[in-house]
Amino acid sequence: MAAQQRVREGGAQLAGPAAEADPLGRFTCPVCLEVYEKPVRVPCGHIFCSACLQECLKPKKPVCGVCRSPLAPGVRAVELERQIENTETSCHGCHKNFFLSKIRAHVATCSKYQNYIMEGVKATTKDASLQPRNVPNRYTFPCPYCPEKNFDQEGLVEHCKLSHSMDTKPVDYDVDEEDMMNQVLQRSIIDQ
Repeated sequence: MAAQQRVREGGAQLAGPAAEADPLGRFTCPVCLEVYEKPVRVPCGHIFCSACLQECLKPKKPVCGVCRSPLAPGVRAVELERQIENTETSCHGCHKNFFLSKIRAHVATCSKYQNYIMEGVKATTKDASLQPRNVPNRYTFPCPYCPEKNFDQEGLVEHCKLSHSMDTKPVDYDVDEEDMMNQVLQRSIIDQ
């Protein structure tokens, strides 16, 4: 609770529901999505890790990755750095407590944290591309094996691999070559 109180103190970058959903979000670099390492505030007011800012400054006309305003070298965000040094959090994997300044090094070697991340990746990508889209369009396709439809190209391939890789019946495309050419012609006209 004390850690959450300390997080709320100071000038938070997030406001409203976003700050409540991720109270540590104001300590997260928008480029690497990690806790700031040597934070630097740029002229537009946004903050980046020093190394991330150096990468962002490499193009001929660099722009802020958050607001797209012209980007220039900034000044060290000393107060934010102090808050990172004094704010406690816990590893989502092993639940050990750390100061934010030490969490990067810990999660890089914590196998429980790595498992936690992989479970999150699986949960967010699980069957997402396999779900039929609600609205058909010229970039969606029906399954040639079953009544499912409105898959994007990758989704159709994954669906066929998972659901029909053992099917022995041949694919019935029901495609008339002349009709198909007319559809292709119509699509090319629409694209112009």
